[in-house]
Amino acid sequence: MTTQEPMTETPFVPSFDEPTDEGRKLAIICSKGTLDMAYPGLILGNAALGEGIETHLFFTFWGFDMINKKTQGSLKATLLGNTAMHMPQGLGGIPGMTHLATSQLKKAIAELDIPEVPDFLDQIVASGGHLWACRLSADMNHLSEADLRDDVEGIISASDFIEMTAGAQLLFI
Repeated sequence: MTTQEPMTETPFVPSFDEPTDEGRKLAIICSKGTLDMAYPGLILGNAALGEGIETHLFFTFWGFDMINKKTQGSLKATLLGNTAMHMPQGLGGIPGMTHLATSQLKKAIAELDIPEVPDFLDQIVASGGHLWACRLSADMNHLSEADLRDDVEGIISASDFIEMTAGAQLLFI
């Protein structure tokens, strides 16, 4: 018969109150400029910031419309080529259908108290999110920092973005 010696070490008890997301990064590449495709990146970025995750949004190609001062407030939704709208594609070519689809989507977004794109970007930046513009997209569209929102931190290359977000979870939208 053996006797057990009393435990001298304190048992490890995990604390579920401690933040588990410390050091996590999320990099979101926003490549679409339609109203319906702007929101996924904004919602995911906002959610990540709410969880304490370092968040970087990189705007490229048509996603540039989200940060361009001239276009950010007038993004549109279209039926053409968007089968997820559950409408016959032929309706998309009828004059006024883009306006109707955009109005309906904006109404649905407003009813849910989701901010419009410029306001949502303001909220993301105020929460510590980082906005970056793609150098190639800026050059292709003949845009400079003066054409972009003031809170865009810079126009950088894809390589620079990859380097600065090393180890991040990456989402391409």
